[in-house]
Amino acid sequence: MVAGLRVLALVAPSASSLARARRRVGPAPFRVLFATVAGVLGRPSSPGVFWRGMRTVAIDATTMHVPNSWQVLGAYARRAGETLVFGYPLLRLSVLVECGTRAVIGAVFGPEADGETTQAAGVRAGMLVLADANYDSWRLLADIAATKAAFLCRSGARRTPLILRRLPDGSYLSVLGYGRLKVRIVEAWVTVTWADGTTTREQWRLVTSLLDHRRYPAGELVTVYHRRWQVETTYFSIKESILDGRVLRSQDPAGLEQEVYALLTVYQTIVRMAVDAVDTVPDARPDRVSFTAALETAGEQVIAAVGKIISVGDGLVGAIGQAVLDDLLPDPRNRGKARTRKNPTSKYGPNACGVRKADTRFDQE
Repeated sequence: MVAGLRVLALVAPSASSLARARRRVGPAPFRVLFATVAGVLGRPSSPGVFWRGMRTVAIDATTMHVPNSWQVLGAYARRAGETLVFGYPLLRLSVLVECGTRAVIGAVFGPEADGETTQAAGVRAGMLVLADANYDSWRLLADIAATKAAFLCRSGARRTPLILRRLPDGSYLSVLGYGRLKVRIVEAWVTVTWADGTTTREQWRLVTSLLDHRRYPAGELVTVYHRRWQVETTYFSIKESILDGRVLRSQDPAGLEQEVYALLTVYQTIVRMAVDAVDTVPDARPDRVSFTAALETAGEQVIAAVGKIISVGDGLVGAIGQAVLDDLLPDPRNRGKARTRKNPTSKYGPNACGVRKADTRFDQE
């Protein structure tokens, strides 16, 4: 923290001093700080953010490993099998992400037992919420619809929707919750061609509240659903780029709450600076931002303690924004990742695998 400020003759704090200071501060200021920086960043003209007048957002949940201390175990449990308890205690984090910018709109976290659908929050009118099959609950979807937002959710394999009326584009009208929620079902076969030439094919069933097949064509719905992947990219940026796959280090629930809000605040602040920089370039897409480039530059700025204050004439890009503009990623493309069985204790487990690049084709039925 003081590496670049030696000219001021500051006293370097010890680790124990920082720990005690964190306990005195508590999680509340970090919660307020995150609430201050969180929110949407895309404008109506921002590419990849809106679709047919609706702001596309994605919701999903992930788990994070927390220390195996007696204070933590009182709030966060370990996974239990039939004969033994294993792995680290787990914290479940749910975020609502703006597609295109990957900005965090809202976040909720708690014990893993809370479940994904109990943590869904932050949805507002005018949004199109993209969600995976874990959110295929008619009560949750009805709650989203009650906010005047639309939803596009992948259906669970066990659902057998009733076909009320087939539509010209191949989709059909149905109901969920014993007739309480009117929905439209889109079924499509998705073919993925991997870099080695092999292909995989699977059937998708999407559930949506967008009932007008003329205004919201089925083919476009299948394509726009692929934006949901950006919430997975957000989790990768937080858990791997910032946290580097490490276990959270706080030894008590209050410290963990503080630490999670700090991670979210750092992530959102860097995203804000990156999107501000991209907005200065005509026709630049916010989804071309390299979070790694922005994060590394931010780290260098903290260590060197330079560029903290800029004059009015320097503009709003700064060193971090310039690094983003110098390292824009290629135009976005559809991506795929081979599914694996998740290892609850280590990212270096035998089930780990690499990401496979893919070209995806959507064949609607």
